[in-house]
Amino acid sequence: MPTFESFPLPDAGEGLTEAEIVRWLVAVGDRVTVNQTIVEIETAKSLVDLPSPWTGVVTEILVPEGTTVDVGTPIVVVDTDPDGAPAPAAAPSAAPAEAADADAPGSAGSDASGSGAVLVGYGTAEHAPTRRPRRAAAPTPAASSSPAAPVRAAAPAAPGGAAATPAAGASAAPRDVGDAASGPAGVLAKPPVRKLARDLGVDLTAIVPTGPGGLVTREDVVAQAERASARSLATYPTDDDRPWLAQGLVTSDGRQTRVPVRSVRKRTAEAMVTSAFTAPHVTVFHTVDVTRTMRLVERLRADRDFKDVRVTPLLVAMKALLIAIDRHPEINASWDEDAQEIVYKHYVNLGIAAATPRGLMVPNIKDAHRATLLQLAQALGGLTQLARTGKTPPADMQDGTITITNVGVFGIDTGTPILNPGEAAILAFGAIREQPWVHKGKIRKRWVTQLALSVDHRLVDGELASRVLADVAAVLHEPGQALVWI
Repeated sequence: MPTFESFPLPDAGEGLTEAEIVRWLVAVGDRVTVNQTIVEIETAKSLVDLPSPWTGVVTEILVPEGTTVDVGTPIVVVDTDPDGAPAPAAAPSAAPAEAADADAPGSAGSDASGSGAVLVGYGTAEHAPTRRPRRAAAPTPAASSSPAAPVRAAAPAAPGGAAATPAAGASAAPRDVGDAASGPAGVLAKPPVRKLARDLGVDLTAIVPTGPGGLVTREDVVAQAERASARSLATYPTDDDRPWLAQGLVTSDGRQTRVPVRSVRKRTAEAMVTSAFTAPHVTVFHTVDVTRTMRLVERLRADRDFKDVRVTPLLVAMKALLIAIDRHPEINASWDEDAQEIVYKHYVNLGIAAATPRGLMVPNIKDAHRATLLQLAQALGGLTQLARTGKTPPADMQDGTITITNVGVFGIDTGTPILNPGEAAILAFGAIREQPWVHKGKIRKRWVTQLALSVDHRLVDGELASRVLADVAAVLHEPGQALVWI
């Protein structure tokens, strides 16, 4: 007999509560093996590949792409004994009963005893998800043995037990079993279409379907919305300069685009609000002549030891900050509100704010205080490249102790950066420009930049902040000063 195992969404990091299903890498009917990557999820600002904990055949994909679900929610069902005796095929009229509540006893989504997954962090939550409406499970395909292109659910069964053939270019459609936001049982519509109907305020039961087998299509929903003088589906910009509009809907008057807050933007907003309204921010500024740092950068670029890494003034600023922390270690701390304690860190995990197409990320270089200048350059290159691909592991963005943000790369002189939650300081490194500067009693053309250091005033007073920033500036003004202090 077939043995069905449901795979609950695991905690891919430490203490994560939810994730978005970005892309399924398998389809219903595909054979999978242990540790084969089956789905890509986004959580804690990272894209994470999840492997299968079993060998078997995918029988149901319970959560469509683009859906955010809680940790512990079943997302896929795998038959771990596909070569056993097949279960009797259900009649088409029984489809609504087959798509039972994923948390009901005996259903494919029920897993009170744990998932049986072998990877760290896998397991089921002790409570059912409550933040979002539950998606109904798609019915098991009736008779299909050949792998298909990745789809979000099985095709509806046709009379006689054979799988219905979708129209050319269309994905197989799941049965809608009565989502409270989209209408009662009996309406056939894909999950993206149901979501579109909810967004546009369209009642699926009021639509005359035009798709194969009575399937409500995307075009049906849009036409119904237009007839009701509600919203119309947007014609999205196609240029690469406005990717942030891709998931939005334009209002009927064409004057606004409304985009759901999720993923990186949602998490960044939560972190910044927490930081801004928890830690009292104070910022100190310093303008400094960095002409000698620019000369050092040119020498390093010509050094054969640095030929395989990218050398920029930011690298020297990172080293200068680490030297300042070594001289003033009390700035490398955090505030424990629950314990009412100040926690001083004896290590430096240096965060680097990285602007990526998916939003702001702040991965950190672990134990940066132990790294040489070359090792920092190598770590910086790997860290920023990984962040831009969205593949940064959640662990690389956890346990940061202090951060540097290079606003100068955008031509900005300086700013007042907001602290990463749990950190006591963040340094903004501004644009380096040629400016008139008094040098040795005469006005010369020099390379000049501005620094800004924001601190948590519960932990860092004005004197400490000023001393740290002055040390950073001193090393940037004269890199040889580091030889005196190290």
